[in-house]
Amino acid sequence: MTFDYQAARLTMVESQVRTSDVTDLPVQDAMRLAPRETLCPAGKGGLAYADAEIEYAEGLYLLRPRAIGKLLQALRPRVGEAALAIAAPYGALVLKEIGCACDSIAADKTPAKGKYKVIVVEGAVTAVPAAWTAALADGGRMAVIVRQGPMGKAHLYERCDGRIVSREVFDAAAPFLPGFEPKAQFAF
Repeated sequence: MTFDYQAARLTMVESQVRTSDVTDLPVQDAMRLAPRETLCPAGKGGLAYADAEIEYAEGLYLLRPRAIGKLLQALRPRVGEAALAIAAPYGALVLKEIGCACDSIAADKTPAKGKYKVIVVEGAVTAVPAAWTAALADGGRMAVIVRQGPMGKAHLYERCDGRIVSREVFDAAAPFLPGFEPKAQFAF
């Protein structure tokens, strides 16, 4: 018997995403279509729609459907916008389904300055690198989880009149991106 990924995507949106106040219809519709299972390790595609972070490469995780749905909703991506997915393969799939022109890079790469209207990061960082906010075009938005301890906060950064402003949008516990973990500190 073959696993029904289409039914699993629908169930994920109905039971995990919509129930978490993700009301943006283009995000919901795109999540119903984006094949999350293609990003999972061989033989693990059935886990793609579980309410869990899924490790797709060493130290790199797909966020829980609720978390990535809420990040994307905060960004308000729309057809034709230039988008960047930083260590965010599922975010990239969803943005492409929405109709964004989406580039993808690893977290340790430097994005083009002032180019993107939408940037999504699929993992937590202790601090947002200046290069990431510099990649925002005027009116651009970036969603990333900033975490110091066990719980983090999703932040929305926006470039308005040449300035970067930010605000917290929801609580989120996501795995740290490799290289963006808290630095070990000496303590007695």
